[in-house]
Amino acid sequence: MKNASRIAFAIGDAGGISPELAARVLADKTANRGDMIVIGDRRVLEMGARHAGVEIDIPVVSPDALAGDLPEGTFLVDMQNCDPDAVEIGSSTAAAGRASLQNFRAALLTAHSGLADLVFFTPFNKHAMRLAKSDYVDEIGFINATINAKRSGREFNVLDEVWNARVTSHIPLREVADALTTDRIYNSLKLTVEIMQGAGFERPRIGVAALNPHAGDGRNFGTEDEDILLPAVERAQAENMAVTGPIPSDTVFVRAVRGEFDAVMTMYHDQGQIAMKLLGFDRGVTLIAGYPFPIVTPAHGTAYDIAGKGKADTGATFNAVALGRKLAKLGGETAPDETRRQALPGQFQRVLEGADAEWG
Repeated sequence: MKNASRIAFAIGDAGGISPELAARVLADKTANRGDMIVIGDRRVLEMGARHAGVEIDIPVVSPDALAGDLPEGTFLVDMQNCDPDAVEIGSSTAAAGRASLQNFRAALLTAHSGLADLVFFTPFNKHAMRLAKSDYVDEIGFINATINAKRSGREFNVLDEVWNARVTSHIPLREVADALTTDRIYNSLKLTVEIMQGAGFERPRIGVAALNPHAGDGRNFGTEDEDILLPAVERAQAENMAVTGPIPSDTVFVRAVRGEFDAVMTMYHDQGQIAMKLLGFDRGVTLIAGYPFPIVTPAHGTAYDIAGKGKADTGATFNAVALGRKLAKLGGETAPDETRRQALPGQFQRVLEGADAEWG
């Protein structure tokens, strides 16, 4: 390849709008700049093109080809892992969940080998993925295991108006308070600053959402805000981070949208997700950062209710691709790790056979 800077593009849940979105990305010259390694079943992509009413003409290769000379421009690695007849459009199925996991794992391994500088995927469905792999929890744990990550990443939701970072993610609400520590919150703030600076914020301003109503109301409604959150904020401020808080969570997003903050750090999943999806459901991007490469996807999900109808909105999907390119700084030459690259066909085969330890 003349240019090794590429996007590893995993096709998501075949029962939702993912095939349609994948087809629309590949058919659009602004989104598809000839730099994508698309990973999924050719039949699913063809189905998506029919749903979208577009035509796609890209080379198709087998996983074995990844160890040799690759086609110029965008091409598809045909996983042959998801017969559309085995998928129920508009519903979660084990077949779609299994293929989603396989595609994602293969895309992560592709980026880990140095063949791609970022991973992008069209939406997954966690219920379908759990049907295929009962112990599946979320993408972050899956990423950690797949690439043997040295540190765990964090999930961000991104809109033009404001970013949302969070300290905990997919855990029961009753466990949130016990999961919060000053170190964990500080490390989340530090990573948020690092990632946002990479996206062009010189000194990002972060509002930290309180855990309890009224930020604890002077310890009347809990002690965590004063005993755990505040020390993390003060530690970040001592290191010249532009951090404010803890701020009652019913006003922190109002202040952010009015321009006071570039990002809001929330303590748990829905504390931020509700606000972000109200602000821009069809525009928001989910970013998973803290790894050697960024991972991006539209934030809206699989939209089973409109699957197969050609109605999928591409706004968040195109935004995700654009943000991923910005963070990965695509366009420069990168040198693949040849040892990892040569191992890719065997790794793909083990993924498809379910022989990897992570597949139980």
